[in-house]
Amino acid sequence: MQYFICQLFFGQLTSRNSLRDICTCLKAHRNKLYHLGIKQYVNQSTLSRANERRDFRIFADFGNYLIQQVRPMYANESIPNVDIDNEIFALDSTTISLSLKLFSWAPGKYSRGAVKIHTLLDLRGSIPSFVLISDGKYHDSNVLDILTPIPEAVYVMDKAYIDFKALHHMHKSEAFFIYRAKSSMDYSVIELNYNIDENTGLRGDKIIELNGYKSKRLYPEPLRLVEFYDNENDVTLAFLSNNFDVTALEIANLCRNRWQIEVFFKWIKQNLTIKKLWGHSENAVNIHIWVAICTYLIVAKVKYALKSNLSIYQIMQILGISTFDKTSLQELLTEYQTNQNVKEQRNLFSD
Repeated sequence: MQYFICQLFFGQLTSRNSLRDICTCLKAHRNKLYHLGIKQYVNQSTLSRANERRDFRIFADFGNYLIQQVRPMYANESIPNVDIDNEIFALDSTTISLSLKLFSWAPGKYSRGAVKIHTLLDLRGSIPSFVLISDGKYHDSNVLDILTPIPEAVYVMDKAYIDFKALHHMHKSEAFFIYRAKSSMDYSVIELNYNIDENTGLRGDKIIELNGYKSKRLYPEPLRLVEFYDNENDVTLAFLSNNFDVTALEIANLCRNRWQIEVFFKWIKQNLTIKKLWGHSENAVNIHIWVAICTYLIVAKVKYALKSNLSIYQIMQILGISTFDKTSLQELLTEYQTNQNVKEQRNLFSD
């Protein structure tokens, strides 16, 4: 438990770059360690051995336990420009590049090493509901074979997840999917909706069927194709879905909200400490990533419990410089929000 606390609340929140870094800082503050529930500082060899020998599934199980606790807290969160009650998920992966010489167990593309973090993110609260860590060669669409679709839930994906067999299984499970269609997709239009408002960015709303021999055999049902013009990037996007009930604009807005998973990956890779991994073995890397995810989930739980208006990133920044502070979390976060409100009022009056 001391090992977990060291890595989770100290190594992550204070952005330590190595096990040696963690131990050096803990030793320097050994008279204050009781604030973290640690009786004495832990040396580097102890952490290193635990990284190699303690099964990462302990941390994965704890992460999944936190997911079950935290997700319901944000179940009623709204999603910008979306007015449906379904559970809504974004599915994607992020890649951490590694040296193949040091991480020979994690092959990637082009003779390089890599680890992928596959994540199903609940867009209500940006809380992960499923996480899979794999090597860099594991194809994204394989995750669809592992997921158990939730009836009436909406899964928003990029075109890397085009697997018509898996998508048809999702359809038969009464779940909905929306994903970016490839420009080379072969299809025929069955029905065309002429009542679209191009001022919203919509360019088309069609019911189609696939023409390709293999794709039509794997997915024999009609599909919906929504075309949307992104004026910021001057590009027309096509979204394919099995949902015929929501409006075309809601389908486009659901895809626009997929950016939340990119923000989550950015936090995991930049704001949490996984830029420099704390070990080279598969077990050590899995522990490190799961500890980062657990940290994110615990801070999300703190945010909810204290009803804080601060973002998870802001709370992490505050906690990072307050590790040994005796001030309660509620007082720390309340004081920060009060100071921010005062600054905003001053700016308002100065204008």
